[in-house]
Amino acid sequence: MSERLPDPTREPLQDSHSDARNPIGLDGIEFIEYATLKPQALGQVLEMMGFHPVARHRSREVLLYRQGGLNIVVNAHPVDALGAAHGGPQPVIGAVGLRVRDARAAREYVLSRGGWEVPTHPEAMELNIPAIHGVGGSRIHLIDRYRDFSIYDVDFVPIPGVDPRPPALFDLRFFGLVQYIGLARSPDWIAFYETLLGATAIPDEQRFGIMPAGHLLQVPAQRPANTFLLQLVEPAIDALDSREAWQRIGLGVPDVLAAVRALRDRGIDFVESEAAHPGQRGAITKAYLGSVVFELVQDPLAAQRP
Repeated sequence: MSERLPDPTREPLQDSHSDARNPIGLDGIEFIEYATLKPQALGQVLEMMGFHPVARHRSREVLLYRQGGLNIVVNAHPVDALGAAHGGPQPVIGAVGLRVRDARAAREYVLSRGGWEVPTHPEAMELNIPAIHGVGGSRIHLIDRYRDFSIYDVDFVPIPGVDPRPPALFDLRFFGLVQYIGLARSPDWIAFYETLLGATAIPDEQRFGIMPAGHLLQVPAQRPANTFLLQLVEPAIDALDSREAWQRIGLGVPDVLAAVRALRDRGIDFVESEAAHPGQRGAITKAYLGSVVFELVQDPLAAQRP
């Protein structure tokens, strides 16, 4: 992946949370949701990565995993899991929750600019969280309850005896998401994120990490430490699989090699090849359960995440 993140030691040239640059008041990723029919197997992978189950959904087969300020939701509700995976056996990233200043206003903004709303059907005592269609049938949720009173306080029940805020193994933040797109579809997706989220393109010569393919966009945030990247990767011309989907999660860490050592001690395997191997710039895990991949990225802003 690549980055062009604000230097926190210097005064920015523009107000990073101005309406012009950040029209819906984005402030980072609140959660990433996997849909799966094998929640126990996915849970084992997440626990090796340092996440802990901390809460259960009130009415659905959904678990919240957390470490530090990172939330990953495992959705095994049969209708959701089958729909998001299109009947396939592998876990998929079925939803991303984005923090916004005002969810209702953000919804109106993105719909007025071409976003397609996903109908929601909350059960009794559940929040009605607005969402729009994302890549591969996924959902992008717009969330304004993420401070002292959050969505989890309404929709989830804490697991008894479990620390609701387990510390991270090391400083981590959501650095970005990698999205596989169709051939020659980069202009469409760049326009989608620029128009709806205020994302900006990063010059191709500015690269970071060990997987430099594709185009990169920076998504704005009210606080610099909450900005994140989107990496759009097209298939090779002769590729057999050109489906569009979220492919992996990028995790920013202040020291990649230290993180690799800690995760190897917990049983995580990393790709070791001539093209991609762990280094101080980045590292990538093997594909667990056929589709679950994490990329570690050297990130000076990781330790500054609130």
